Amino acid sequence: MSAIPSRLKGGIYVALGANLASVIGPPRRTLEEALARIRRSGVDVLDVSPWYETRPMDDRDQPRYVNGVAELATERDPEALLELLHDIEEGLGRQRRLRWESRTVDLDLIDYRGLERTSRPPLLPHPGAAERLFVLLPLNDVAPQWRHPVTGQLIDRLIRALPRRHGDIEPLDP
Repeated sequence: MSAIPSRLKGGIYVALGANLASVIGPPRRTLEEALARIRRSGVDVLDVSPWYETRPMDDRDQPRYVNGVAELATERDPEALLELLHDIEEGLGRQRRLRWESRTVDLDLIDYRGLERTSRPPLLPHPGAAERLFVLLPLNDVAPQWRHPVTGQLIDRLIRALPRRHGDIEPLDP
């Protein structure tokens, strides 16, 4: 038995993204407010990556996104954590109409302490995480030794395997 409370162990990673203004303000400000709401809910935010500006997936005709990743620690199970994330999205004006549409905020549970789950939500690790540079680069900032729970591949190898074009992802000023 560990002497460290499980909620302090971390290893829970959430990707944050937005490309529309919310009632809070522009995307970056909305994401910072999402982190504040996570903290106020009793979930520890252990680390946050720098913010990145990214091209929309598949070159969709949308504004560019602001993306980042946070490492969390909580005693909540994955279902309860996902419910919290969805509640925060809703409180910040997220409307779910079409897949991959522009959004005021998107909070995706990427990894929950290496748990593998394919039968019920939340699917873990997040099914698209390994193919998304806008998830992997900020994840690398907070967890450079992270391994994909299913494939065992180190994050730097996953990043190198992805195609990259000029302007796909750029760090934002602090």
